[in-house]
Amino acid sequence: MIALQESPMSPIFLIVMAIFVVFFMIIPQVRKSKNEKKFKASLTKGTKVVTTGGIHGKLLEINEGTVMIETNAGKLLLEKSALNMELTKQYNAPATPEKKK
Repeated sequence: MIALQESPMSPIFLIVMAIFVVFFMIIPQVRKSKNEKKFKASLTKGTKVVTTGGIHGKLLEINEGTVMIETNAGKLLLEKSALNMELTKQYNAPATPEKKK
């Protein structure tokens, strides 16, 4: 007699893979997207920001889809999407004192 082998694409395997994709890939991306929207909505004049390209500056003007920042080199008009939330938070975070040994 021929023994039947269970295929690797059993329904249980497919369900486990779908749950894995949702919990470890889709949900964190949605959460990051919401945080980015909150960050861009909370921008105010005078806030120090960092762009994705690493340019540091201070917000002078905020429009619908663009921002004007002032850098040491002058003023730049940028898209809001060019601002980086993580780099800006690190830049504005208070400096932690170093521990003495």
